[in-house]
Amino acid sequence: MQQDYTISAIATAIGEGGIGIVRLSGERAVEIADRCFRPSGGHRLTECTPRLAVFGRIYDEEERFVDEAVCIVMKGPHSYTCEDVVELQCHGGSLVLRQVLGLTYRLGARPAEPGEFTKRAFLNGRLDLSQAQSVMDMIQARTKASLEMAAGNLQGRLSEAIGNLRQEILEIIAHLEASIDFPEDDIEEVALGEAEMKVEHIYSEVQDILSSADRGRILRDGLRTAIIGRPNAGKSSLMNLMLGQERAIVTDVPGTTRDSIEEYVNIGGIPLKLADTAGIRDTDNLVEQIGVERAYSYAREAELVLAVFDGSDGMQEADEPIWHLLSQCSGRIIVILNKADLAVRIDEDEIRQLAAKKEVENLYCIVSMSAKSGTGLKELEEEIQNLAFGGKIGWQESVMVSDARQQDILRQALLLLEQTRITLMNGMSEDFVVIDLRSAWEKLGEITGDTIGEDIIDEIFSRFCIGK
Repeated sequence: MQQDYTISAIATAIGEGGIGIVRLSGERAVEIADRCFRPSGGHRLTECTPRLAVFGRIYDEEERFVDEAVCIVMKGPHSYTCEDVVELQCHGGSLVLRQVLGLTYRLGARPAEPGEFTKRAFLNGRLDLSQAQSVMDMIQARTKASLEMAAGNLQGRLSEAIGNLRQEILEIIAHLEASIDFPEDDIEEVALGEAEMKVEHIYSEVQDILSSADRGRILRDGLRTAIIGRPNAGKSSLMNLMLGQERAIVTDVPGTTRDSIEEYVNIGGIPLKLADTAGIRDTDNLVEQIGVERAYSYAREAELVLAVFDGSDGMQEADEPIWHLLSQCSGRIIVILNKADLAVRIDEDEIRQLAAKKEVENLYCIVSMSAKSGTGLKELEEEIQNLAFGGKIGWQESVMVSDARQQDILRQALLLLEQTRITLMNGMSEDFVVIDLRSAWEKLGEITGDTIGEDIIDEIFSRFCIGK
């Protein structure tokens, strides 16, 4: 599905670096590069061996020197887009890259749209839609675990699972249609019986894939996490411990943290979008009041709340607003009894009784630790891992969904399969069963892009970065 125009874009991150790449793709890619790139050996670029790095110089239309570069030509279909692709590897300054990019435009290329290189790879059959979406997940991965998930989908792990399910559905449809076309063979009852068993199996498989969506989303986007507590409970010390650096200011003066500090932290492969909030207390200071209001907002919206209490001080009246806030939180709550290196004046049973009394419904666990010495950090990390992955063993090898669109498609496919089950249980004819099954088959095809409209494809690739 070769495009009739050639696109060009800077394929490397903007900024200063040793190398910056301008990428072209399309039927005129080699011609355009040949008009501005001069190989050092004196021959033409069109005479060079494909996929061989060639050193040379770039000149503009008036034969003025622009930059030294290495040029690589990849002839279609053996390229990322399955079209002719040329990469001009220049020096990595933003100004020189913009000059080379502008030169390719003037010589006939047009600016690439966001994600257009990957879109062409999809349209030309090199990738299916789920693999194409995993390209951005690879680029944006924040932990090794999220990278492994994206790599698995890029290799076709999700595509293969969906393809197998669609093939199974087609086989059921073919069997049922055979019983419709050849009623004299008396295979209707057998076909419906087999269809019922196979639909149950497919329904279970789709459920399993759908159950991975929350884990996949957490690995891709991170778990929104808020650290709350009263002043000097050790919130900032906990954040610094989890980050492994002095990010938040820690003093003995109450109210040091007045604004919310956000950072990503890797906890056992899980990216946490961590927010250290202002200590919750009544205050006359306007700036601190704003910080406390933000703390309330972060906690209510967080998927995970780390509620820090000073275990050495016991439960105080100043902790009442914390419990009131925890009762309003929709995310899971881990209570941290901090300062375990000192004499502990509160135990886990008391915390559980208080949680029940204050109507805190989302208490997940209680961890005793010392943010100062690091004691208990490993236990906290293990609890967060169990919360995120539900204790699932070997999740790295499983099929995983990370995209909200894919998750919604699976939900709709599950409803269609449920309708198929109802149709079978009600003893309706094969025609109605086939209609339901074909709808489920088409819906699952939207994940891989086999049954999807052009407008949806455009919307998906518009989220990509330019140059990819």
